[in-house]
Amino acid sequence: MEKDLERNTINIRSLMQNTSDLTIKYGKVGQVSVCILFCEGQINTNQMSNLLYRPLNNIGNEEKIPSERVMEMIQSELLIAGEQKQITDYDTLTMMIMSGFCVILADGVNYGVAIGMHGFEKRSVKEPSTQLNIRGSREGFVEAIRINMSMLRRRIKSPRLILKTSKVGKLSGTDICICYIDGKADKNLIGSIEEKLKNIPLDMILEGGYIQPFLEEKGSIIFSEIGISERPDGLAAKLYEGKVGIIVDGTPFALVIPRLFTENFQAIDDYTEKPVYVSIMRILRYIAFLTGTLLPGFYVAIANFNPELIPDSLLLNLVSSVQITPYNLMTECLIVHIFYEILREAGLRMPSDLGHAVSIVGGIVIGDILVSAGLVGAPIILIVAVSSITSFIVPDLYNDIVVMRFSFILAGGMWGLFGITIVGLLYLYKICSMNAYGVPFTAPVSPFTFKAMRDTFIRVSWPIMSRKSSTLSDLKGIETSVEKRGE
Repeated sequence: MEKDLERNTINIRSLMQNTSDLTIKYGKVGQVSVCILFCEGQINTNQMSNLLYRPLNNIGNEEKIPSERVMEMIQSELLIAGEQKQITDYDTLTMMIMSGFCVILADGVNYGVAIGMHGFEKRSVKEPSTQLNIRGSREGFVEAIRINMSMLRRRIKSPRLILKTSKVGKLSGTDICICYIDGKADKNLIGSIEEKLKNIPLDMILEGGYIQPFLEEKGSIIFSEIGISERPDGLAAKLYEGKVGIIVDGTPFALVIPRLFTENFQAIDDYTEKPVYVSIMRILRYIAFLTGTLLPGFYVAIANFNPELIPDSLLLNLVSSVQITPYNLMTECLIVHIFYEILREAGLRMPSDLGHAVSIVGGIVIGDILVSAGLVGAPIILIVAVSSITSFIVPDLYNDIVVMRFSFILAGGMWGLFGITIVGLLYLYKICSMNAYGVPFTAPVSPFTFKAMRDTFIRVSWPIMSRKSSTLSDLKGIETSVEKRGE
């Protein structure tokens, strides 16, 4: 930057392509020409009037004050805002302006002072839309990263909670925050994540899903070792377990690294209800996962290749329904599931005022007309309905369940129970072979860690769990250090 104020403003206007939302306000402080630069809509004008303009106007203009002294007073003597930073280059200056800061420049000084006056419009804190609960907090993350950081800090009032902010995206300059608890999270895990974030080649990052593929290990095609949390209390609990969180500006979802497969079957309400009830619900979630994944494929395989396994009374009804339809069972099952996914996507993307029309049309057309017209059999409708409902019980795995369900239908229709067995073993092999940042995806089941089983398939009471806390580093088979991982 240069010492000439006019030259600096010309260079800044040129660098920002004379954008319409750039505001430059000139004035004098102690007979020194100064200007304040900010982006319209990014600044809280009331704060600027009370915290910035008023202190600057109170500096006497009766006698000339050196430019360096004026900037020194702004930085060191005036209580303006908590966020202040000295800037010496144009790139940083423009980035700060577009991030909700106002920048003060003075004639005769070759640097500026950025002051945090954020005041952009944002959504208020509301209940999470995806991770609902009966008891506990009703607060969910919002799009503003500073608010999300403050909600997390409210739940962990400890200096050991580390919040590191940085920017990713060459063009968007998106703010991200790496969260972890010092002493709980492995330092090599943190270093690996930071290194991957620095090497992300994307220009635009608008959501956590943009950076998630760059943080996953190679081969994560269906399953993901990175979790998602919309709840500050949920993220706080994961950080206490030794995991690392990433909050991305512009999205109400935080990333949790790494995520274990068994964590998909846990809910926030599991830790507020009685252990006996929670244990039953967790077992039901595992049953629902297997049902939503395997039921259509098993039905097609048994009906086509092993009808002797079906009771005689049910077999007669099945034969009668198949005889009046023009397609085989595998084709029927695929058609109904494709129609169901189309209806689900339409209901998800359609305006909320019209969402009820999708359910009505879907219930009438798919459920009744298709059967009455003889295009599909009634048992297929029941199978699809049961498998679809059970899929929503484990919402974090819904996308994975859909992919596996179609593969099991194809395998069962072409090769019967043998095909389902082979495909199931391939999926099992893939799950067991996944290893994110040295943490086995199937832990604590494989490798087996007895202490961690207190909160896996069942949950013991809090008095028992509180005797000795279990973190990520306590699991067997963990290799988070660079030497062990052979990197």
